[in-house]
Amino acid sequence: MKAMTIAVLASAAMALALGANRHVQAQDATGPYPNMASLDQYLMPDRNSEIALARSAAPPSIAKDATVMVLGRHGYETAVAGTNGFVCLVERAWMGAFNSPEFWNPKNRGPSCYNAPAARSVLPITFMRTKFVLAGQTKDEIHDSMKDAVEKNELPAVEQGAMDYMLSKQSRLNDRAGHWVPHLMFYVPFKDAKTWGAGAPDSPILVNPHFNGAPEPVTEFMVPVSEWSDGTPASADAH
Repeated sequence: MKAMTIAVLASAAMALALGANRHVQAQDATGPYPNMASLDQYLMPDRNSEIALARSAAPPSIAKDATVMVLGRHGYETAVAGTNGFVCLVERAWMGAFNSPEFWNPKNRGPSCYNAPAARSVLPITFMRTKFVLAGQTKDEIHDSMKDAVEKNELPAVEQGAMDYMLSKQSRLNDRAGHWVPHLMFYVPFKDAKTWGAGAPDSPILVNPHFNGAPEPVTEFMVPVSEWSDGTPASADAH
């Protein structure tokens, strides 16, 4: 039954991803979020609430001993020092694809909990994009700055075994998907998708449209699972 639930969730997730891609193509620069909002709209004033939201990304057995970071006016800062190598934080909309109409959506919150290889080799992308955001760069300037950083080898190569938990029922990934479905993220070097069978019509492994050489040289897989981090089941129509 659990395997069937996961398959249904994966099918629904693929349909949503395809629909979202068409939605992106239909948008233009005059959409609802054409520019960055005030920084205060992206910050969470209650530090403890952000810590709790970040920890909700992973099962409690992992999150309780993880390092937790929160977004401040000068970037992400450590709020809780962990002991198990995982790093949990809440990502903002600017971690989406550069062609997303919600790149500047101040309402989006993406609780994520990276394992140690991902914290060392993938999380620096989050820190770097955030640095450029807080420096006041436009979306196009951030893209060009990231591209320049990649060309200068200023980002580490993705490590083997890099993965990320995104199991928070309290997440808000975008206006269309809401909290979407609970899923795991796996990271491999760019163009390595075929070795996983990812993106095939009947595969439960989805390819996230962001990164993938645009401009970061990382491919990110999404694997829907059947339960949220609190152990409750994800319904087949979760969104």
